[in-house]
Amino acid sequence: MLSMDQQLLAKLAQRREENLYRQRHLLESAQAPQVQVDGKACVAFCSNDYLGLASHPAVIDSFRRGAETYGVGSGASHLIYGHSYEHHALEEELAAFTGRPRALLFSTGYMANLGAILALTNKGDHIFEDRLNHASLIDGGLASHARCSRYHHSDSTDLARRMEQTDSGRKLVVTDGVFSMDGDLALLPELVKTCREQQGWLMVDDAHGFGVMGEKGGGLAEHFGLSVEDLPILVGTLGKGFGTFGAFVAGSDALIETLIQYARTYIYTTALPPAVASATRISLKIMQRETWRREKLRSLVSRFRAGAESLGLELMDSMTPIQPVMLHDDELTLKVGEQLRDRGFLVGAIRPPTVPAGTARLRITFCAEHSEEEVDSLLDAIDRTLINLRSTAA
Repeated sequence: MLSMDQQLLAKLAQRREENLYRQRHLLESAQAPQVQVDGKACVAFCSNDYLGLASHPAVIDSFRRGAETYGVGSGASHLIYGHSYEHHALEEELAAFTGRPRALLFSTGYMANLGAILALTNKGDHIFEDRLNHASLIDGGLASHARCSRYHHSDSTDLARRMEQTDSGRKLVVTDGVFSMDGDLALLPELVKTCREQQGWLMVDDAHGFGVMGEKGGGLAEHFGLSVEDLPILVGTLGKGFGTFGAFVAGSDALIETLIQYARTYIYTTALPPAVASATRISLKIMQRETWRREKLRSLVSRFRAGAESLGLELMDSMTPIQPVMLHDDELTLKVGEQLRDRGFLVGAIRPPTVPAGTARLRITFCAEHSEEEVDSLLDAIDRTLINLRSTAA
């Protein structure tokens, strides 16, 4: 019988052969559009720091002051003695920001999604998930004792049909707000209507919507004008539009108390460092006040889409800073990503299993700190790279 390492190495070799092998790159500078990676100066078009707040001087200063006051670690879980004033204040400010009675901090978005799904469902219940949901939502459904069904992407008719076939237990509908790989929006008003008709609970992970969507950056709930009654379970992450780290769930008092009592990913883990909460309180203020950042993003996205279409690139229906360029072929996508890096541009070369087979793409994301010249240079680099690779293949 093969040893453990022999079995694992064989599996890794197979992944390499399929052009699906993932590798890390070493970031040697602060989070920004212009970075130093693997010893090379690059322009990054693959960060989720959409508003450019990760390196904002005021956010950094608040983090520093928080560390000086509370130390660099929280020392314990929230329910022991790791729940600081900064955590509590941030939760209250996030509740006000989202228009919900309360909010609860989690250490990561993955933990927030997993914890909420497992705390709210049990054997005999039913979970309905969009097929293109983030892995954390899918894993939450698979880990639960409830029956899990995945409806066609953004198809409320298919969702209603599946919900009609269940006649017992709770019905939890779970979806991304902005889909992380496609960049399109969940049709939340339709999901709200379906949940009302079918007596279901709606849970939305708006990780990529907060900061970007809505007049004040309140995400899809603000964009569509959805109340806590419409959207009772609202999840957000702090490591994207906020530029810091962590996550939260916002909703009613009953929801938050239930999560405190039953969400294992909240109970059995060390709380976020208070300094992170302190920094996030400042980034939340900047996010709401500096509306130019969202306006700049919209302008950059429009410029990119117009340029990409003039080059004949295949785009998806996205109005967000997530702009996929569809290449479909796994090997081609990997090579384009590598050659773009050689030309000084970092983009995500996304292949299965992150996306369905046959849908490999460049995942390009924008930051409010990008310039128009950098967008134009990226388009030129993509065009030249594709011409070079296709002429070589011919």
